[in-house]
Amino acid sequence: MVIDENGKQLGLMKIEDALSLAAKKELDLAEVSPNLNPPVCKIMDFGKYLYKIAKQKRRQDAKQKNVEIKSVRVSMRAEKHDLEFKAKNTVKFMKQGNKVKIDMILKGREKAHFDFASKKIENFLNIVSEISKMDKETEAIEIIREQNPKRTPQGLTAIIEYKRK
Repeated sequence: MVIDENGKQLGLMKIEDALSLAAKKELDLAEVSPNLNPPVCKIMDFGKYLYKIAKQKRRQDAKQKNVEIKSVRVSMRAEKHDLEFKAKNTVKFMKQGNKVKIDMILKGREKAHFDFASKKIENFLNIVSEISKMDKETEAIEIIREQNPKRTPQGLTAIIEYKRK
């Protein structure tokens, strides 16, 4: 079964006849549906077809947003100034459009004090939200907890990101 470049069905043809017809029109013969009985072939400019597909793919790739997950490590023994410094970096990462994974690694006997560690990471998340509220650029932005602080074998992990209000 052969279809011409305008979509009109030309009917059943031998392969040689279809190839010669395509050659006369200076086009290519492409097999569209090989599984059908009889197979369907279309007369087209195959280079133009490949270009069109590549162009569509480039458009789709341009619309996609690549989001990276940045990581910030917070220690259970960190003081307020250390937390504020890391919170500023966290806000900077989120301004760039990235998600931020906050890790609190617990070592040795620290693992026995899970309640203290969870309070510390909550305190850090509060500091991050305060810093983002003070920043003029991020006033219209809200911090979303994608993953609340979750216990892992190494300690605690949380993931946060920005959402426009």
